[in-house]
Amino acid sequence: MKEDISVLIALQELDTELSGFDRKIEEKKQELIAREQTIAEKEALAEQCREKAAELEQSQRDIKANSEEAAERIKNRQGKMMQVQTSREHQALLKEIEEAKKTIKDTEEQQLQVMEQVEAEEAKAKELENLCAGEKELLAEETVKVEKSIEKLNGQRLVVQEQRDKMAQRVPSSQIKRYDKLLKKREGLAVVRVIDAVCQGCFMTIPPQKYNDICLGEQIFSCPTCQRTLYYLPETEEADA
Repeated sequence: MKEDISVLIALQELDTELSGFDRKIEEKKQELIAREQTIAEKEALAEQCREKAAELEQSQRDIKANSEEAAERIKNRQGKMMQVQTSREHQALLKEIEEAKKTIKDTEEQQLQVMEQVEAEEAKAKELENLCAGEKELLAEETVKVEKSIEKLNGQRLVVQEQRDKMAQRVPSSQIKRYDKLLKKREGLAVVRVIDAVCQGCFMTIPPQKYNDICLGEQIFSCPTCQRTLYYLPETEEADA
């Protein structure tokens, strides 16, 4: 196999290794972001519970005001009872007093129900807040571990990057420009193997004559479909690789 294609293959292997480092680093960062988002969602839910509890407390105060108003109405009507002169007026006052008493009874039940709802919302908010506090502590510990892990990966990546830079200097400028362009355009895969006349980049079949030329390894050929640089590796060489 010509040296040019051998260098391109080696360059592709180093770039694939670099992509692996980038992927691992990004995955670790995304894991932290996902945990931060989960905590933020729980904090938002806790805040909603607090707001709901505040609304219920306002409703509780309104109900209590209605009850106090009904009690005042009873007191007022009872005072008027001493002044009535007709049976009709007396009955009307009695009716108003009974209605006010019913209002007081109903509001007592409403206040009890609302109070229970307030307690439930506050308990839920407290539970979520405690959960978030614990998860934040764990996240802080995990963040330290991830940062150390990323630092180690970056160190390993730097070594490979230096190898890659040296290898790239061995490729003619016209080829390295095309290679870099393909690498970006084809999602990190610019040089691929041909197996049984099939491009392992786009998995399209290579025309017979072109496949024979690729097998000879005398020239550099591109896939007619995806334009990736192609190479042929006999099974014996693959086993020795």
